[in-house]
Amino acid sequence: MTETTKRVASDGAQMQTEDKTIATRIPPENGTKINIRFGDDAVITGVLNDSDTVKALIAKLPYTVHMSRYSHDFCGVTEELPYSEDEVHYGWLNGDIDYAIDAPYFTILFKDEDESEQFGYQVNIGVITSPLAEIDALNGSYDVTVELAE
Repeated sequence: MTETTKRVASDGAQMQTEDKTIATRIPPENGTKINIRFGDDAVITGVLNDSDTVKALIAKLPYTVHMSRYSHDFCGVTEELPYSEDEVHYGWLNGDIDYAIDAPYFTILFKDEDESEQFGYQVNIGVITSPLAEIDALNGSYDVTVELAE
């Protein structure tokens, strides 16, 4: 990916910017609804898009990954998933659920979108629908289980 073709998270995204307490990216209308369980501490809701990456992830649900809290996200090493090169971008929007291809990482990003374009190799796979404060209130490390919502 060259600098002249650098894609960013907002390219082509359906976004809202009025309410900073919820995700910036508007969840896909016909996406797959999920629950993200942080051990016994919290359940964060989300909606996945219909990318090839998501189809591979859905085939594994329920899926558990060990994730740790960092300054702007929860992140954990996951297994490699397929992705399309044209979906790879720099940065994120607050509330994004991303697959980072450089580790690979499963990550839920909830703040600092205005500083995020320094981080590359992201593929957006969905968005959380819970208030951002719910995930921001969590600290530490968890065995996080992603499952289909009832």
